[in-house]
Amino acid sequence: MAKAKGKPENFGNQPSKELTEQLNFRVTKEVKKEVKAKDDPPEFCRQAIQEKLDREK
Repeated sequence: MAKAKGKPENFGNQPSKELTEQLNFRVTKEVKKEVKAKDDPPEFCRQAIQEKLDREK
């Protein structure tokens, strides 16, 4: 049976933007542990990346 991947509408993203792409990067064990300790690690990472991109504009 296929692994459930969730539905984009269940994430905190804007309804008009589908979460169809994946991004992978390496971090230290300590960073991974801290991120995994968050309530919603994927959303935490999305928000952190978006905040950085917004600051650079």
